[in-house]
Amino acid sequence: MKIILFSRRGLAFQAEELKLLRESIAEFGFNCAVNEEFAEILQEKIGWTIPPKAQYGATVGHQTEPAVLVCYGGDGTLLEGVHRLGEEQLPVVGINAGHLGFLTSDSRQGLKRIFAALNDGELRFEERSLIEVGSNLPTNGDSPLALNEFSVQRNGAGMLSVELYVDEKMVATCHGDGVIVSTPTGSTAYSLSAGGPVVAPTCACFVITPIAPHNLTMRPVVVPDTSRIRLKVQARRSEAFLTLDNRSYAVPSNCEFTLRKAEKSIFLAVPHNISFYDTLRNKMMWGIDIRG
Repeated sequence: MKIILFSRRGLAFQAEELKLLRESIAEFGFNCAVNEEFAEILQEKIGWTIPPKAQYGATVGHQTEPAVLVCYGGDGTLLEGVHRLGEEQLPVVGINAGHLGFLTSDSRQGLKRIFAALNDGELRFEERSLIEVGSNLPTNGDSPLALNEFSVQRNGAGMLSVELYVDEKMVATCHGDGVIVSTPTGSTAYSLSAGGPVVAPTCACFVITPIAPHNLTMRPVVVPDTSRIRLKVQARRSEAFLTLDNRSYAVPSNCEFTLRKAEKSIFLAVPHNISFYDTLRNKMMWGIDIRG
């Protein structure tokens, strides 16, 4: 088994945790590849030298042996790690060195437990759908896929008008700050903050959530993931920008996007004996008595 390790700069790494990461990988004899940015951090913090041939850049590249992508950080790190997969379809494990962590499967304290489960073939993976955006995106060759969400938003003080179609049937024109289209996985991310529903990650649907709509009767809509979603965007006095997970791109004031479920999926590690509902209850502190 080969570990494709990914993390990024900007996280407050402690030498002790990075040493534990190195020891956990070495204990089970895994081969290891590391992204260039994280390789520099490992060298600076604990003197762990990753040979150049074991480093990768913008994509992980084709793997000739069984491999798993291990993302060490928060949910944002995992989203960027998934983006680095490109067309490679590897299972993904998230280790939470951040805060909330809906996507990551265990905390940094569970490093050895995670690698032991990988070594023993006991880690369970769950299929997660992706959104694919079909249009002439200004992405400089980046992947048109998103695990959490696509959004189009105003860039400046001017309001956006977004005509929304599902399977070529007109739904509404949303006047406001923009629109989010999320996967079930992304329902607990930006969409939730904008008032969208929590959706179990195995549901076969998309969630369409207006952002700060001027018409207060506008509400999120859940549609089947077999749908084709089309958005026609008009900005009155400014340009707009779109996001695919944690990547953003400027777009013209009048543009159109078509979204569908991607043919490719990812397989995300599920914590041992911890359900999605356990995660919701713990992360969102549901049921805690806050009365004095």
